[in-house]
Amino acid sequence: MKISIVTDGPYGERAYATIKEEFDCDYVVMEAPQSSFVDEIQLPPETMSQLEKADIVLTYVLHPDLTLDLVDALHDKVEWIIVGAWRGEGFKNQLESYGNVTCPENMCDLTENGNPVFDKFVSKFGRPRVRVNCQGDKVVEVEVLRCSPCGSTNFVAQEMVGEDTATLPIKAGLRIQHYPCRAPKMRLFTDDECKKEMAANFHKEAFQEALKSKK
Repeated sequence: MKISIVTDGPYGERAYATIKEEFDCDYVVMEAPQSSFVDEIQLPPETMSQLEKADIVLTYVLHPDLTLDLVDALHDKVEWIIVGAWRGEGFKNQLESYGNVTCPENMCDLTENGNPVFDKFVSKFGRPRVRVNCQGDKVVEVEVLRCSPCGSTNFVAQEMVGEDTATLPIKAGLRIQHYPCRAPKMRLFTDDECKKEMAANFHKEAFQEALKSKK
């Protein structure tokens, strides 16, 4: 399966480093329009030809007009588009009206939706899932079953080895703050702490579930 990550700024490189470990993955950098509002955007033919070969396009483009033009041009060429950076519920609804586009609140909140290609991707990347191996009350190993696209789940898993099981979920949720989570920076007019808390809760819940079937 082919994944293409496209960006016009500072976001996406961590997702590329993580996702390329599991899937064939490209990292495409586009030039953002200089103005916030533009009448017409020229999409480079070479870039579009590259993106059209993907099964899933994951966009971290911050410029809304460029994002909309990319989705409009690609939605009928690729299986699915995941918009990691979007601004406002109205814009989200507009993008998702294409049918094969999703705009998650957090990238670590991706779950299966019934589309085989999307679900194959989400089997590896999305809402965190882990398995823990314990000796007594100590964690000796954490296996990441599904990682957040940015790689934060791998980071937390390594940090949790040696921790007590009694406080493991809470510590996992707190430790995610040290990665740190970039989700709030990809939104306007939103509560930064809310996004960070969401990511922390996802990881806390992942370790709570893992402890129910710990080895």
